[in-house]
Amino acid sequence: MSKSELIRGRVSFGANEEYRVLLDGGGESAALPSGTLRAYGELPAVGDWVWVRPAAELSLIEAVEARRTAFVRRAAGRIGASQCVATNIDFCFVVCGLDGDFNLRRIERYLVLAWESGAQPVVALNKTDICLDVKTAVDAVRSIAGQADVVAISASRSVEPLRRWLQPDITMVLLGSSGAGKSTIANALTGRTLTTQEVREHDSRGRHTTTARMLMALPGGAWLIDTPGMRQLGLLASEASLDLGFPEIAALAEQCRFADCRHEQEPGCAVRQALAAGRISTDRWVSYAKLQREARHHALEADAGAQRAEKQKWKAIHKANKRMYRERGH
Repeated sequence: MSKSELIRGRVSFGANEEYRVLLDGGGESAALPSGTLRAYGELPAVGDWVWVRPAAELSLIEAVEARRTAFVRRAAGRIGASQCVATNIDFCFVVCGLDGDFNLRRIERYLVLAWESGAQPVVALNKTDICLDVKTAVDAVRSIAGQADVVAISASRSVEPLRRWLQPDITMVLLGSSGAGKSTIANALTGRTLTTQEVREHDSRGRHTTTARMLMALPGGAWLIDTPGMRQLGLLASEASLDLGFPEIAALAEQCRFADCRHEQEPGCAVRQALAAGRISTDRWVSYAKLQREARHHALEADAGAQRAEKQKWKAIHKANKRMYRERGH
């Protein structure tokens, strides 16, 4: 079937290699990846633009278009594996509750991954109605957020402060822990009724209200991707994204005597000098150093994976050449 016979659409739901696709021209279809795509391509993610072979009951996804942006994390339990959470997004809304969910170190991790995605991060601090000191919490987040915007809301009362980002054809994704209030925000923005659940008192966590990623249309032409709460947030990011997440440390690193300074025992290290003088908090430095180790490990892992793939490719080529040589009777 030629491409002219395929229909373009956007993935609106994905779980266990079962998808739903919003088709250009209207309508939605259940879909599965074709055998060719499953064998040789990258499986779709929510937000992807795809080309499908239409069918009465179950369409086949034949191709996935190149992604503008993608929020990707390390897959749990699989060494070197990644999980694409959402694609073709413009804003990553990191939702954090102003209760027991509040955690600056986790916000830092989300921000690094958001910068890596290519989208613009926004930190949405939810549940202002139960926080005793909203200003202190907002100031603390702004001190680590760099160029990311920070907004405080009570989603159960109003999400009006979020609407300024919701322009036509803009896609935003909600990210954060279970119980942070993502589904409450999604309900308010879409006018739909997604199930919400109470959080546990001792740690402010809830069960996963959203069990799969979903793309939903918003009034005015924007799009929203809601995601399940993430208990693990494995880092898959470059040091460039780490610098965007820790701009004050990146700026100091440029003043180090050596360009490849690791900020350990090297002489003339501006970062260590700032740490000793108290211009960088110890917590902030420990978080940076931990994420930097993860980023470097990922780079080495990716390089090793590329080398294995190249080796396997040439092994297959040599094997095919030997088979062809034998078949010709040599």
